[in-house]
Amino acid sequence: MEGKKDSTVKAAQQTVQKNDVKREQTQAVDVRSSNIEAAISVANVVKTSLGPRGLDKLIIRPRGDVLISNDGATILKELEATHPCAKMMVDMSKAQDVEAGDGTTSTVVVAGTLLKSVQGLLKRGIHPSSIVDAFLLSKAKALEVLTEMSEKIDLANNELLIEAAQTSLSSKVVSSSSKMLAPLAVQAVKCLVENSEQTNVDLNFIKMVKSVGGTVDDTELVNGLALGQKASKMAGGPSRISNAKIALIQFQLSPPKTDMESNVVITDYVMMDRVLKEEREYLLNLCKKIAKAGCNVLLIQKSILRDAVTDTSLHFLAKMKIMVVRDVERNDIEFICKALGCLPIASIDAFNATKFGTADRVEEIANADGKIVKFTGVKTTTKSTSIILRGATKTLVDEADRSMHDALCVVRCLVKSNYIVRGGGAPEMEVSVQLRKWAQTLEGVASVCARAFGEALEVIPEMLALNAGLDPVTICTQLRKLHYDGKKLAGIDVRKGCIVENSTITVPLLVLSAMIQHATETVLMILRIDDILQTR
Repeated sequence: MEGKKDSTVKAAQQTVQKNDVKREQTQAVDVRSSNIEAAISVANVVKTSLGPRGLDKLIIRPRGDVLISNDGATILKELEATHPCAKMMVDMSKAQDVEAGDGTTSTVVVAGTLLKSVQGLLKRGIHPSSIVDAFLLSKAKALEVLTEMSEKIDLANNELLIEAAQTSLSSKVVSSSSKMLAPLAVQAVKCLVENSEQTNVDLNFIKMVKSVGGTVDDTELVNGLALGQKASKMAGGPSRISNAKIALIQFQLSPPKTDMESNVVITDYVMMDRVLKEEREYLLNLCKKIAKAGCNVLLIQKSILRDAVTDTSLHFLAKMKIMVVRDVERNDIEFICKALGCLPIASIDAFNATKFGTADRVEEIANADGKIVKFTGVKTTTKSTSIILRGATKTLVDEADRSMHDALCVVRCLVKSNYIVRGGGAPEMEVSVQLRKWAQTLEGVASVCARAFGEALEVIPEMLALNAGLDPVTICTQLRKLHYDGKKLAGIDVRKGCIVENSTITVPLLVLSAMIQHATETVLMILRIDDILQTR
């Protein structure tokens, strides 16, 4: 009797353990499925924005501001994602934007398609760890194929650089002006390249100044500095200075104030006149010291404690023929100092000519929205440049700013890695075909996963064709056949609406390699999650 009871207890325990294991497996499946669906929903948001014929998104911010863009990083940045895995997709687009500056939409779309492939593999009973191992091998093989089909370029060849910049701009709202903006982007970056061995460019030395008025074609490059602030002419000060000696001050040209808990009691008009007289003398002494040092252009940092400059100070400076630009933002101080070769001056005691910057001319230029100040002929060893972006509306100028940043990043990618690949879906289809062939040499689960990885990359030519109004099935089938026949450069020409055997579209290798790396790493990170824990 006791033996029967023991066997019954053991059987019950085993049943409970099996049920617990099944419950844990079911919970892991549910969590993983929820995570994948959340990430795929983010990819579906930007899928229709891919390519030159991609559509734009109109984003309404909480305050009522309107944003029109088809840039993946911009759209996802404005997206208020709440699910953790959806936030991971947003972070991935930011990482792609930082690393390459372009290809953010492609990265998110590829990651979403890879997750769909993962769903199919999981339904076939393949363990997540096996998928992770196979995808890592497939990623390495894909990068190898991209490297083999890449071409090394010479940075002295401006035509190839301009083509790459035009490819980036072709999918933007300002695509109609890409032939004018692309050379400006190349010229701006090459101004910062000191020698052929340089492997990186700091885009912080390129300042974007947005000016509403005119058209995008009126955008210009300034070999020097341009500021969005206007010259202060309230007291009749000058608006143009030749042989400028420029000083940037961080102290205030206004009467000092008492502490918050102190009060000054004035009982009669004599005391009031005395206070006003002392204020004028205090400001006049400051202005005399500035003029005595030889400064004729004064930049004043914006102050939050008290007025940075008063009408009385402006009157004195105007009489001394000193041009004043006020309300310089704190974030621009470092760039201005590097661009002009000056140093910020924190007090009047440290005001001397050794901290000045020099320029051949400083002048104020009027536009439809206001005025800007342009510094030309800057005499400094630090190379910098400014781009004055123009457009009919603020929304268009903002989009031109984002588009120009992407074009600058593409040219920077070519400086970092002097290799390009042909675009139009050619690299993705070639990698897909090579992975299919490579998968046939593998055994077991790895072969199935590698094939699924390659098929997922075909979403790029598929969406390029779909967004261009073409038949994606026919286009992808014909393109796949050409790549199986050994024509690696065959791609889609969405302008002509057909397939060309030798695509003329150029894309930096760094953009595509970063796309595959970021998409794969994010997918595997989501795949490894089997539970979500909340802490307090």
